[in-house]
Amino acid sequence: MKKILFINQGITPFIAENPISALGKALPEAMQAKGHEIRTFMPKWGTINERRNQLHEVIRLSGINLIIDDTDHPLVIKVASIPGTRIQVYFIDNNDYFARKNGDMGIDEKGKECPDNGERAVFFARGVLETVMKLRWTPDIIHCQGWMSAVVPFYLKTIYKDEPCYRDVKVVTSIFAHELELEFGERFKSIVEYEEAKKEYLDKYADKFNCIELAKMAIDYSDGIIEPMENINKDLLQYAEEQKKKLMKFADTQNVGDSYETFYESL
Repeated sequence: MKKILFINQGITPFIAENPISALGKALPEAMQAKGHEIRTFMPKWGTINERRNQLHEVIRLSGINLIIDDTDHPLVIKVASIPGTRIQVYFIDNNDYFARKNGDMGIDEKGKECPDNGERAVFFARGVLETVMKLRWTPDIIHCQGWMSAVVPFYLKTIYKDEPCYRDVKVVTSIFAHELELEFGERFKSIVEYEEAKKEYLDKYADKFNCIELAKMAIDYSDGIIEPMENINKDLLQYAEEQKKKLMKFADTQNVGDSYETFYESL
């Protein structure tokens, strides 16, 4: 039995179904059915109806502040269960970053990219990793899905590499096809920098950060890469192979339970 932490951009039915949110539900379900111990996190997007989905704040986990770009932002943790399952989902919440009622997570009500998408991804990554430590839970595998989770591998291998609960963890990143259009601007590297996560570690990536550069960063700091669907950016898959990362191809991902479990065991 392994302890598996799923860090998702979205999970059905809390957001509208798409390839990420569908896997966000199916994969933890499959791993739990196989006897693995899981924890699942996602952002508390503003479109989520808290009353309908029965979210409630976890006071003992909330209350810390995270400094993002020299500004304090309070971290609020909420929890709910996926209907019809025994799976609890922890939600990372903050009014500055997640209260807006945009239908697409990276796009605002006017159809434009949210200018603080980079900050939101940084806040989410640190919020998850700090909360897992407060849970006093030590995962064997951390699986990241979606651009909102893409900073996690970098932080795990820098800021948190000596933390007892993360020291021996294996990091997996799934690369998706439909989310590679966002731009994060020229200040993203400065926003990401924190403690041991030095800005100079990002010198190899383009100064104008976009989702392709973000995916490359996630690949570099992950132990395994998954192609969960067809039509993934071929350059990114080639990049993963060039970095000699263990790669699970789309053809091998059809049986969610067995194939993913085998991949986790191989790391």
